[in-house]
Amino acid sequence: MKEDSKRAAAATPKSLSGLGPFIRPYKLQVALAGVFLVAAALSTLAFPLALRELIDQGLVATDPGARAMALQGHFLALFGVAAALGLFSAARFYVVSWLGERITADLRNAVYAHVLRQSPEFFESTKTGEVLSRLTTDTTLVQTVVGSSLSMGLRNVVMGIGALIVLVVTNPLVMGQVLGILVLVVLPSIYFGRRVRKLSRASQDRVADSSAIAAEVLGEIPVVQSFVQEGAEAKRFESSTQDAFETARKRTRVRAFLVAFMITATFGALLWGLYQGTQAVIAGDISAGHLGQTVVLVIIFVGAVAVLSEVYGDLLRAAGATERLMELLAARSPVEDPVQPMALPAVTTGSTVSFKGVRFHYPSRPKQAALADFNLQVRAGETVALVGPSGAGKSTVLQLLLRFYDTQAGQVQIDGVDVRKASLADLRQRVGIVPQDSTVFSTSALENIRYGRPGASDAEVMAAAKAAFSHEFITALPEGYNTYLGERGVRLSGGQRQRISIARAMLKNPPLLLLDEATSALDAESERVVQAALEAAMHNRTTIVIAHRLATVLKADRIVVMDVGQIVDIGSHDQLVQRDGLYARLAAMQFDLETTA
Repeated sequence: MKEDSKRAAAATPKSLSGLGPFIRPYKLQVALAGVFLVAAALSTLAFPLALRELIDQGLVATDPGARAMALQGHFLALFGVAAALGLFSAARFYVVSWLGERITADLRNAVYAHVLRQSPEFFESTKTGEVLSRLTTDTTLVQTVVGSSLSMGLRNVVMGIGALIVLVVTNPLVMGQVLGILVLVVLPSIYFGRRVRKLSRASQDRVADSSAIAAEVLGEIPVVQSFVQEGAEAKRFESSTQDAFETARKRTRVRAFLVAFMITATFGALLWGLYQGTQAVIAGDISAGHLGQTVVLVIIFVGAVAVLSEVYGDLLRAAGATERLMELLAARSPVEDPVQPMALPAVTTGSTVSFKGVRFHYPSRPKQAALADFNLQVRAGETVALVGPSGAGKSTVLQLLLRFYDTQAGQVQIDGVDVRKASLADLRQRVGIVPQDSTVFSTSALENIRYGRPGASDAEVMAAAKAAFSHEFITALPEGYNTYLGERGVRLSGGQRQRISIARAMLKNPPLLLLDEATSALDAESERVVQAALEAAMHNRTTIVIAHRLATVLKADRIVVMDVGQIVDIGSHDQLVQRDGLYARLAAMQFDLETTA
């Protein structure tokens, strides 16, 4: 909460300057909006001048015919002013709304694209729900300001300044009194505006907290329901939304008080100006038309001040939102492309992999080494299995190969090139992975497999599906390959999702294949057929396999036994069993259990 308050206090209208790069490409539209805005404001200011002429000139003629003709002319002039105001206001509304929608879309796209390029380290400290809140709630606030409030504020600035100038010229006495009232209006609005700014930022943070909870829970709904935690999670979300409501209530209460003050001050200024004007008319100092003009100008001027105070509150909210979005855009991934990337050499029989003296700590666990003095050489076309207890560092090896993280010491090389010197796109294009938790996107089976190579033809996608033994169950779906698989593939079994993931990796056809428990979700029958498909996919390809089920790694060229981030043994299955080390104990437990089962 203290951190939220500090960030809230830092948000000022200057924070909106962060939108500059997004507004700059649309200079023509901004200029058009400015022209229409000024024209609409001047049309509004022309109304009291036309009204004065109507009263002083249209009602003075003694001849009824002349009076009727004069009135018609003045009313036509008033209608012309109204028509111009309507036309310019409509044009301003369209251009400004277009700008708001376009700039917000560009901002949302830029933030999303930037977040996609962040390393996993970013997501260790930033909740996905908070990112989603900034992409939706915060950008909506920005859209409201750019597409409405800012234009309205500028329009009222022009009208207020224009009314002020005319009042000073035509009635300096009334103007002096209005300026006094203006001071009484502005000073409290500045004070309460600061409170609104702090509460607005805090309110946005509380909404983001609620979004983070919802995203986390809805993403794991089967676990929540299996542990009968629906009620507890609903209460946790309710508590979060209640915090957001209380913060919003405080903000609304302050703004409501400010609105009440502004309305009271506005009408007070109007009534005082009207009283002074009537006294001047009675005394014969000014004409009735002059009084009417002054009253309308006072309404315009004080009304503009009132609107500006309201707009200022919106600007403060948008400033907080912009600051949060700029924080995301300012985030820099520690894993970036080198300035001059080295090209990876062409390979035909798989990639070579080398770990030399690697030491690595996850940023969230700086005191615990995930890998320590890790050395491993994998030859082209070789299949190497990594085995060991949980926490041994097996998955870390794959994450470093994909350069999701950089090592603190040592080198990771693919085909003789340090992964830090190759472009991320080239590096990751050379690597295919079948993760333990297979990912299926909310699209068709065809597009899910094509994700491995977006330019692949339908025939190539189907060939990959057949190789992964997925073709049969896909064609049995209601619409075959065009069947929508649901969010996170909820319409498929765990084994089917895994085979979709394997087909995707096969379609990519990389020289280096990483299998992270690729058959863990399959039943015995499915595991046999998929294992056969994987063996075919390993031909002329380097493969690194992670497996807890040792039966899946018996045919590996080498088995690397890991424990506590280090290699403790290397050899074939038979060699490792004979040495009676960690692998022998793991094998004895597993195979005894499988025999018993």
